[in-house]
Amino acid sequence: MPVNDHDSILVGGGDRQVRLAGRYANRHGLIAGATGTGKTVSLQVLAEGFSAMGVPVFLADVKGDLSGISRPIVPGPRVTERIDRIGIEGYAPAAAPVVFWDLFGKAGHPIRTTVSEMGPLLLSRLMELNETQEGVLHVAFRVADEEGLLLLDMDDLRSMLDHLARNAADYSSRYGNVSRQSVAAIQRRLLVLEDQGARAFFGEPALELADIRRRDMTGRGVVNVLDARELIQRPRLYSTFLLWLLSELFEELPEVGDADRPELVFFFDEAHLLFDDAPKALMQKVEQVVRLIRSKGVGVYFVTQNPLDVPDDVLGQLGNRIQHALRAFTPRDQKAVRAAASTFRQNPALDAEKVITELGVGEALVSMLEDKGVPGVVQRCLICPPRSRIGPADESERAEIMSRSPVGGRYDRLVDRESAHELLARRAEKIAQETPREASRKSGSGRQSYGEAVTKSVLRSLGSTVGRTLGRQLLRGILGGMSRR
Repeated sequence: MPVNDHDSILVGGGDRQVRLAGRYANRHGLIAGATGTGKTVSLQVLAEGFSAMGVPVFLADVKGDLSGISRPIVPGPRVTERIDRIGIEGYAPAAAPVVFWDLFGKAGHPIRTTVSEMGPLLLSRLMELNETQEGVLHVAFRVADEEGLLLLDMDDLRSMLDHLARNAADYSSRYGNVSRQSVAAIQRRLLVLEDQGARAFFGEPALELADIRRRDMTGRGVVNVLDARELIQRPRLYSTFLLWLLSELFEELPEVGDADRPELVFFFDEAHLLFDDAPKALMQKVEQVVRLIRSKGVGVYFVTQNPLDVPDDVLGQLGNRIQHALRAFTPRDQKAVRAAASTFRQNPALDAEKVITELGVGEALVSMLEDKGVPGVVQRCLICPPRSRIGPADESERAEIMSRSPVGGRYDRLVDRESAHELLARRAEKIAQETPREASRKSGSGRQSYGEAVTKSVLRSLGSTVGRTLGRQLLRGILGGMSRR
C-alpha cells in the first residue's frame, strides 16, 4: 500500500500494516519511548504524512533534528530494506513545505504575542507568582482594560504595575487589597523573566494564527518548525508559549466536529515540561483545552520519554498511540512499562508488557483508532522511514528556505506603537507640569483665606503679656482645628 493517501497515513508494518485515519487524527495521540528509540523519526513520519494530506502542522524542534524535514532523504540500504519489509508502495524522497520560527528570531521568523493576549493566568505561571500576586496581576489587567491602556510589551506591563502601586489606596478600595509589596514582587519576577529572554516574545506584530495554518500551492500543509534549542533551556517559557498557542487556537477556530481530516496538528515535544510543577488552576486549563480543542479540528500529539509524564486525565484522551521501547531498571520504570501496556487494546498474539522492553530502534507498539473511533488491537511494527531527511538542515539550507518563506518580512521587524507605557508617561508629565502652576497661582493671588485671617487676628490680640508658651499652644489648637476641617 502507498505511504500516504488523502485519507490516511501509513505508520508502520508488522503482521499487518497500521494506518492513522485522517478522520480520527483530531482525537490526539502519544509518542513515547526512552531516549534513542526512534521517537523523533515517528514524529517526522506523522508530520510529513499530515502535510501530504493537506493538513498544516506545528511542531517544536527541541534538538534541531527536525529541520531536515525541509530536505528530501537520500535513501541508504537500511531505508531500502525497511521499505521492502513493510511493503511500502510508491515511496519517493520528498521535502515538506516548511516555515521556520524562533521566539528569539535567530533561526527563524520571530514569534510574538502581546501581554494582553497572553493574559494574567499564563503570565502568573510564567513568573511563578503566588495566589496573592496573581490576584494583583489580574487587577492590573482589569484597570488597563477599564482605562483604555494597551498592554503590548514588557514596558507596558512595568508601567501599569508602577501606576497601580502609586495609586494603590484608590484601587484597593475598588478591587481589594493591592499592596506595594506584591507589586514589587511581580516587578522582580518580571526582571527574571526578561533575563530568560521573554522580552523578545512580547510585542508586535503579534502572530496571526492564519500564518501557521497555510497550505502551499500544491495543497500540501505547511510544516511550521519552531526552533526550540534555546527555548528548551527555559522550560517555563517553552511550555507557557505552547499552551498559549493552543489556547489561542481554541478561542479563534470555529467548531467543525469530526471532519475528514484535521484543520491543524500540533506536536508537543518534551511534554513533561508542560505538567511539571504546574499549579492546579493551570492543569485544569490544559485538560480543558485538550478535551475541547478536538471539536475545533486540532489534533494534539504529546511526545515524551515516559507515559507517566502525562496526567491520567489527559492520557485518557489520547486515542492514537506509538510506544517505543522503555527500560525497566527501576521501580518507576517498571510501573511505566505496566502503565503503557495496560492502555492498549490487547492482542492475544503478543505480551505487550514484555515486548515494550524488547523493542529495537525504530520499532514500536502501535494502536490507532479505527472504525467508529475504536482503538485498534496493538501491533508490533517497524515504523516507516520518512521521505525527508533524518537529521538537521545546515545553516545555508535553512537560510535558503527562509529566503522564500511565505511570511518573509511580515514579522522580522519589531513595531512599537503607542500603548500603556507611553500614555502613562504622558499622563505623569502632564500632572508634573500642572502642579507647579497650581501652586504658583495659589501663592501669587495675594489674598488670605478666611482661616489665615482669623489666625493672624487672634495672634495679634494675644499681646506680649500672654507669653510665648500660651501663644504656641493656641496656634497649634487653631491650626489643628483647621486641618480637621
